[in-house]
Amino acid sequence: MTVIDKLDREERRRAQRDGVAALEASGALDDLYARIDAGDVQLEGRDGLIQQLIKAGLERGLQAELADHLGYDKGDPDAAMFPNSRNGSYPKTVATSVGDVDLAIPRDRDGSFTPMLVPKGSRRLSGLDDMIISLYAGGMTVRDIEHHLVSTIGTEISRETISKITDEVADEVMIWQQRPLDSFYPVIYLDALIVKVRDGAHVRNKAAHIAVGVDIDGIKHVLGIWIQAAEGAKFWAGVCAQLANRGVRDVLIVSCDGLTGFPEAVEATWPQSTVQTCVVHLIRSAMRFVNYKDRKAMAAALKPIYQAPDEPAARAELDEFAASELGRANPNTVRVFTDAWTRFVPFLAFPPMLRRVIYTTNAIESLNYQLRKVTKNRGHFPSDEAAVKLLWLAICNIEDKRARDRAKEKGRKKGEKRNAEGRLVEGQVTTNWKQALAQLAIAYPDRINPYL
Repeated sequence: MTVIDKLDREERRRAQRDGVAALEASGALDDLYARIDAGDVQLEGRDGLIQQLIKAGLERGLQAELADHLGYDKGDPDAAMFPNSRNGSYPKTVATSVGDVDLAIPRDRDGSFTPMLVPKGSRRLSGLDDMIISLYAGGMTVRDIEHHLVSTIGTEISRETISKITDEVADEVMIWQQRPLDSFYPVIYLDALIVKVRDGAHVRNKAAHIAVGVDIDGIKHVLGIWIQAAEGAKFWAGVCAQLANRGVRDVLIVSCDGLTGFPEAVEATWPQSTVQTCVVHLIRSAMRFVNYKDRKAMAAALKPIYQAPDEPAARAELDEFAASELGRANPNTVRVFTDAWTRFVPFLAFPPMLRRVIYTTNAIESLNYQLRKVTKNRGHFPSDEAAVKLLWLAICNIEDKRARDRAKEKGRKKGEKRNAEGRLVEGQVTTNWKQALAQLAIAYPDRINPYL
């Protein structure tokens, strides 16, 4: 959904709230409220008030469309002078977000009337499509959605139809995936998560590659999602080339995991970029074979290495750790840091404020955590496109929910407790970005100043 669509939706909601408030103030709804309280009027369910209001509203709108098509209103004494005329109606059942509604669709004598409110061949209102897409984005499978609609609003929609509805966002996903990007990103994070996708007669684990960029204003953006059989440096090189083709000419720092060949893959596209191995990934690899009872002590022993003021101090701390009893008992931990040293130390050249921005891919890790909660309900995806579609919808859905939570708490006083979560990634402003950008400008004056 575009920003304009969201603004239009908010404007419609505001107008609806104002309309209801005006009716309540006039006293026009007092009798209806009294009948609801007395139990004479049922709000929900089959033939409930909500369904009947939808039916009345749609049929009135259809009659207005027909009157506009014919050129005269119903009951007009001059109707005989017009070449076309009304010809009764025919029944039609449409599925809505509150259940099935039976309509009387008006028709004309010539058969030239084409209603826009309920188009010919349409069996659903757009609100139901939005509901289905929202349920799908929340992690429900097609079977789950089919059962949910029957059990909650009594509407039966086939799995094939539900699948077609969710496929309608495929064009939006393609446009998003191919949209032009900024020419310069100070920081880009690259990482992948595993999803299960059907490949022929087998279900295989595939890697969903995700790129998050921080623009010159410190705002984070998901740049794209790509599915491949496995995470590899060769494919990441193709991802970087695609980002460059979409307009990214220069990147200062690329934060990624310790995948073999990853730095070379990045530098093939942006040769001047600094590739920073994610320290969190490095620590995980270093502690992979550490005895469980020693892990707490190991974490404390490694901290002076990555918190050192500069590279020589970090090297001295590593040598001291290697000579210690804990280091001698865990040579693999020392080897992990030694092998990754050249890609581990770049962030040590920066002040603490900037280090916190670039030393880890946590921006993507938190995103992946939320996406895994959505994908875990599925045994597998039928295709790579289906996986990308759901991941994109999940990101949009999560961001929308957090935006609504922030809007509810917008009026709270400063210092008052807030419960709404911040943005997941899209549109989030990097903490202390102004200070970090100033430090980047000192470190890379020739490359960053043209964009300030």
